[in-house]
Amino acid sequence: MNSASSTPEKRLTLDDAQLVIDQWINSVGVRYFSELTNLAQLIEEVGEVARVMSRTFGDQSFKPGESQDTLADELADVLFVLLCIANQTHVNLTDALQKNIAKKTQRDANRHQNNEKLR
Repeated sequence: MNSASSTPEKRLTLDDAQLVIDQWINSVGVRYFSELTNLAQLIEEVGEVARVMSRTFGDQSFKPGESQDTLADELADVLFVLLCIANQTHVNLTDALQKNIAKKTQRDANRHQNNEKLR
């Protein structure tokens, strides 16, 4: 549900999101940017997340006229480009994430519990 209204919204799975992005790119975006261009776009968008984070949670302050409510939008920009890269390189992010979680679970089964820095 959208917190601003009582209208239920369909939640997107990663598979759904990859399909929506592909449809958007092929109808509105004309075609995917090259993989290297999308990598540059991803780095740019991550930098924008870093800027918002450093101003919101770090020691920097917002500049006059700079919006303070942009973190969600900047994170969505990162996700959009990441989905583009996954699509154009034929990576199913649902499968990749499940395999990655399994790898981390096996590798780090006791690592974090035994880390004194996390206590």
